Amino acid sequence: MDIADLRGLFLFDGVSDEQLGELLAAGEAVSFEEGQVLFREGDSADDWWVLIDGRVDLARRAGREEAVVMMTMERPGVWAGGFRAWNDESSYLATAQGASAGTMFRVPSEALGRLTRAWFPFSVHLIEGFFQTVRTMDSLSRQREALIALGQLAAGLAHEINNPAAAASRAVSALSDATETLRTALRQLGERSLSPEQFVAVDDLRREIESLPSDLDPLAMADREESLIGWLEDRDVVNAWRIGPALAAAGVDIDWCERAAAVLDATTLEPGLEWVAGTLTTGALVGEVKEATGRISTLVDAVKSYSQLDRASQQVIDVTEGIESTLVMLRHKLRDGIAIERDYGVDVPSIEANPGELNQVWTNLIDNAVDAMDGNGTLRISTSVDGDDLVVEIGDTGPGMPPDVQARAFEAFFTTKEVGKGSGLGLDISRRIISGHHGQIAIESSANGTVMRVRLPRNV
Repeated sequence: MDIADLRGLFLFDGVSDEQLGELLAAGEAVSFEEGQVLFREGDSADDWWVLIDGRVDLARRAGREEAVVMMTMERPGVWAGGFRAWNDESSYLATAQGASAGTMFRVPSEALGRLTRAWFPFSVHLIEGFFQTVRTMDSLSRQREALIALGQLAAGLAHEINNPAAAASRAVSALSDATETLRTALRQLGERSLSPEQFVAVDDLRREIESLPSDLDPLAMADREESLIGWLEDRDVVNAWRIGPALAAAGVDIDWCERAAAVLDATTLEPGLEWVAGTLTTGALVGEVKEATGRISTLVDAVKSYSQLDRASQQVIDVTEGIESTLVMLRHKLRDGIAIERDYGVDVPSIEANPGELNQVWTNLIDNAVDAMDGNGTLRISTSVDGDDLVVEIGDTGPGMPPDVQARAFEAFFTTKEVGKGSGLGLDISRRIISGHHGQIAIESSANGTVMRVRLPRNV
């Protein structure tokens, strides 16, 4: 190859013979055959390729296949690659494969960068600035999207934890008062000379209460409370207003009170019944604390499962577990107007994947589905097996996507949400994550709603 071979190419208009000579010295001619791969998508863009003759297909991976030809290089002088001349972290954007036999002129990116800086310093500054600006904007936009999502999840989690935390706090405060009532009642029983036999008999009556039914409707419960308070007041029990409701809630009736009165005398009746009511109240409050703290523990486990901070990035996972932990994290958005239908396949296998990344996908898809339904509708989630793929479908009953929106849904920064409610990166990020797992993500939309279908290989 000589200078004349390059001079005839439109790409080198305005380039001197001396410069072409330097370029020739830095590069080499590469002959290729039909079907031969010259470089691959994702590999470091270490070389700059210029077509001399022949045809070269540029294909980008779609899911698990490398069969989507984006364009064909067939005009001599068109080029590809070489991006590391301007940025050290650049990679090839497509895979180049010979569509016929031909010749390419290959120049190492390092040499291309060195020569162009010597020939066109101002242009190189512009190109480097363009690369840096695009990368910075893309990085900042993705960070902002992540921070917005993190803020929403944190707010939702705080709301979910606040309810059981407040319940536990109220129960502990009431438990302190109930404990003091127990101590006072026991002291009074001791001061009024309650015999050991009487105490055992009262305790036996207390144990009977544990098996009594207490599931009355509110009206029946109110009637029972009123009846018990009246019985207690007839016997000059000062704290009837406090003892009666506690006994009624446990299922106690007048007959039980009459038997207790037969064991206790006039001086020990009130402290005896107050002790029984105090034990019942204490037990109920301990149960409330246990339930509330258990709920908090469940939320913490869901956060750990969702974030995967304490686990390896790549592991064998149950996809259903990730979806469920995501639903817990988004519970603050799943209000009364949103119903959830689950259809998890019993034969769905575990797969090797990055659970933290997949949880980000489920978050984006579920969040979009909820927004599409505007607070009212049905969220449908299913998992199944289709051949060698695990299929996850997340559907909504919203108005569906118009064809023009559906065609651009995976474009970075494209959004139909109001300003401040979305950056347009959710589906773009989801597509990148699923593609990184060698899977596919697709949209099926109609006037009856939208289904996002994710296909993941069973063996990545």
